[in-house]
Amino acid sequence: MQPRFLPIGALAALFLSGTALAQQAQAPAQAEAPAVACGGDLSAFLDGVRQEAAAKQIPGNAIDTALAGAAIDPKVLSHDRAQGVFRQTFLEFSKRTVSQSRLDIGRKKLQELSNVFQRSEQEFGVPGAVIAAFWAMETDFGAVQGDFNTRNALVTLSHDCRRPELFRPQLIAAIQMVQHGDLDPATTTGAWAGEIGQVQMLPKDIIAFGVDGDGDGHINVKSSAPDAILTAAKFIQHLGFTRGQPWIQEVSVPEILPFERTGLQSGMTAGDWFALGVAPRDGNTEFSGLAASLVLPQGRKGPAFITYPNFNIYLEWNQSFIYTTSAAYFATRLAGAPPYQKGEPETGLDDGGMKALQTRLAELGHDVGKIDGILGSGTRAAIQKEQLRLGLPADGWATPALLGAL
Repeated sequence: MQPRFLPIGALAALFLSGTALAQQAQAPAQAEAPAVACGGDLSAFLDGVRQEAAAKQIPGNAIDTALAGAAIDPKVLSHDRAQGVFRQTFLEFSKRTVSQSRLDIGRKKLQELSNVFQRSEQEFGVPGAVIAAFWAMETDFGAVQGDFNTRNALVTLSHDCRRPELFRPQLIAAIQMVQHGDLDPATTTGAWAGEIGQVQMLPKDIIAFGVDGDGDGHINVKSSAPDAILTAAKFIQHLGFTRGQPWIQEVSVPEILPFERTGLQSGMTAGDWFALGVAPRDGNTEFSGLAASLVLPQGRKGPAFITYPNFNIYLEWNQSFIYTTSAAYFATRLAGAPPYQKGEPETGLDDGGMKALQTRLAELGHDVGKIDGILGSGTRAAIQKEQLRLGLPADGWATPALLGAL
């Protein structure tokens, strides 16, 4: 499962990717107390699925075809239990995913499919560069889409009692796709969590936002690039992407700044940041009136970006800050932006150091969530509070010096 690059959608052995990750994050309460039937005898479970599908007016022959030969896939459960998380810095991860080879292929795809990408922007307001970046990061432009039987993956995760409320509706949607002739239960494959196709979308989203881009009467996001591109565009529009507005912009930052205001959801506009000395590298201040956050993935001495409201669609697509920032940066590169300035970020903490820091922050009363060695939003916020208390620039970056000070 590892080609020239390791697409994010292909990191199925590590974590839920794409829309599955986002949907899991949106419903933690239900995950603790499933409201739908799960577990038990598989035949009895499938009978319940048949009844639910029939209640949604899906023809019996489509239901029978979809569920014939359905089985539990132990490998899916193994991957689900073994989910991991990002432990790379932004510089490490973005260097690996936003490679020159991928940029070259992406630009070639934008030219070869220019009519399709023009349509995506005309009809849905989503620039081709945004879609092409997701396309690259999810499946390496369709080259690595996952080799798990989609029907069995969804049966397995629906039958399992960890998150049936997330996956049971996706199984019903997959049966609807069989009804429409857009999914073959015996041969359609994808990621272990049920995502399908070149941009790794779940069945419900494919049904809701699917576009027949090549005009063949079907929505095939696996083999048809036009279908995948336009379906992704419609889905991104649904997530709230605003036509004609930026999503991220590289900036330089002054030595003195209220760094405690950095991070997502700052409550400031781009113009507020510009007035404080934050300077766009491209010189464009046209969107000064838009709400904006200043994000410093590796602290004030590393790369710096202004994020605009359209950046929120990246967070809807995937909850990882490192993934979203890298994907957004990738899209700007495909749109013509130069490589970011790496700067000279301070050395960060290794896994053991991060866990020690999180433990100390928790002892000080901060809610950092699980002690997992990951510099997530809760840990960054806690770090900023302690940096501010200690009289340090509150940029949210975890360093050995901060750990020593605490």
